[in-house]
Amino acid sequence: MRKVCVVVTARPSYARIKTLLEAVRDHDELILQFVVGASALLERYGPVIDVIKSDGFDPDAEVYVVLEGENPVAAAKSTGIAVTELATTFDKLKPDVVVSVADRYETIATAIAASYMNIPVAHIQGGEVSGSIDEKVRHAVTKLSDVHFVANDIAAQRVKQMGEIPDRIFVTGCPSIDLAKRISIESKPQFDIFSRYGGVGNIVDLASGYIIVLQHPVTTEYEDSLTQIRATLNAVKELALPTLWFWPNVDAGSDLISKGIRQFRETNEIPFVYFFKNMTPEDFLRTLVNSMCLIGNSSAGVRECSFLGLPVVNIGSRQTGRDRGPNLTDATYNKKSIVSATRNQINKNSLPSSNLYGEGNAGQHIADLLATIPLTIEKRITY
Repeated sequence: MRKVCVVVTARPSYARIKTLLEAVRDHDELILQFVVGASALLERYGPVIDVIKSDGFDPDAEVYVVLEGENPVAAAKSTGIAVTELATTFDKLKPDVVVSVADRYETIATAIAASYMNIPVAHIQGGEVSGSIDEKVRHAVTKLSDVHFVANDIAAQRVKQMGEIPDRIFVTGCPSIDLAKRISIESKPQFDIFSRYGGVGNIVDLASGYIIVLQHPVTTEYEDSLTQIRATLNAVKELALPTLWFWPNVDAGSDLISKGIRQFRETNEIPFVYFFKNMTPEDFLRTLVNSMCLIGNSSAGVRECSFLGLPVVNIGSRQTGRDRGPNLTDATYNKKSIVSATRNQINKNSLPSSNLYGEGNAGQHIADLLATIPLTIEKRITY
């Protein structure tokens, strides 16, 4: 029985990896070791740990690593703390392989700690291009990893170009698409989002349609976060559509975005906007699939919305270079640009679904591979 240690550190990370957690837990030849840390444990970001436990997962370890500050210095120091704490955790758990997800600072900390302890690293979502520091982190984690589970052939080719061994690169799709597929085929369940999740604002009527806003800071532009979020806030005010707004993640600049939202709420009449911190991945997708448009810079607009064929207005540079489907249009940090792009998107009758990031079976596919493929740390790097 192989011990597979999966590290989840943030709200999006859990959504991206949940089906793999299920598949490893239920696999006859695997033992799931589950580590939860960073912002997934913090109340102010909507404690993901509560959602995780309600889904029936009992973490083997909870690792607190986030240093207060929400700026580049805090992010760098939090990375160092994470390396230290995860090394201790891996020493106790003694996994056969560690799974690291995507491109966050906790992801590179996971890969560093496991690599120096001679534990094979399996990386999910490698080989993709994105803006900000995320791309540097993603490619660095690729070089620290021994097995690569990528979303598509394009990503696989990029990983090969970085000198990784071809027979250790597996095109599996992205596990986040698995959840999107589940939601897309279920009969639209009805639930009261306001009573189930609380939040802040006047309850808005969603019956005639609504938009969703999810805007994170861009770490290489974190000093501009306040200006950037004000542009989006002013655009949403002008649109005056029923709006569900989700809180940003923990990256540098998050405090400025939060400040901008609070200031705007206090000085402007926006009774049609309701704010949430967090919800289960499935309920977020249910809310998303019934919306008219997603506005912001979340990778959900590139991944899940592409599969679901949902219109997206992508603002700014956070997703620069991403492989994308036909559902997405770009806007700048300018009220007029955001308003115009949103109106054009919500007027589209239908958009095709794209399998660019998978077909909805990645979690089980990855679990089956983890049970059978050789797990070694030797490399034959060619240039």
